[in-house]
Amino acid sequence: MTEAQRHQILLDLLQQTGFVTVEQVMERLAISPATARRDINKLDESGRLKKVRNGAEAISQQRLRWTPMNIHLAQNHDEKSRIATAASALVKQGESVVINCGSTAFLLGQQICGKPVQIITNYLPLANYLIDQEHESVVIMGGQYNKSHSITLGPQDNETSLYAGHWMFTSGKGLTAEGLYKTDMLTAMAEQKMLGVIGKLAVLVDSSKVGQRAGMLFSRAEQIDLVITGKQASPEVVKKLEAQGVQVILV
Repeated sequence: MTEAQRHQILLDLLQQTGFVTVEQVMERLAISPATARRDINKLDESGRLKKVRNGAEAISQQRLRWTPMNIHLAQNHDEKSRIATAASALVKQGESVVINCGSTAFLLGQQICGKPVQIITNYLPLANYLIDQEHESVVIMGGQYNKSHSITLGPQDNETSLYAGHWMFTSGKGLTAEGLYKTDMLTAMAEQKMLGVIGKLAVLVDSSKVGQRAGMLFSRAEQIDLVITGKQASPEVVKKLEAQGVQVILV
């Protein structure tokens, strides 16, 4: 497990409990006392948690959610920006791309906004941004608005036949040699309907998610054409994905 992965798991644990002891960190991450304290110290120095006697506690800033107005608050923002830049370089003039929800997706949308590319999305924050920036071609997949995820979900099974894209860019909560995992079944099922009408599936995940299993298996490795992730991603998982024919770009 890489340092970035340990840090993400520790922060996720703090979001759930508000406080962890050094012993709990050691047990959860299977690391030594020295490594546990070093991880806590680094996250304290970066302002992502508060170091206390024999442990760490969550800080209020950690619970702030990113929005299009404060995208810099997204976890692992710098790495996600590099991922979005690499993904945008793949999109050619005149192509059509499907972009799903999440902070990396929004960053990608910002990168290709204004280019002669058709963007298909059900992610309303991104759609609103593109419209506000007067992007030339925006397709919003219809359906009922789902407030908790800021997306539209269509009730008709054949609706996706109306849309097609050269690329689908999606993310998730975990990526292993088996494939991409998502934690929200509702959004995952909506996105799965698109897999049959797109040219290539590109998975955009920061390195902390590589090697993690979380939720349902959205797409198996053989369905994935390309993965873009950070250089700290698990070398073992990267090697196994490449052995299955998945192209992996490290940024």
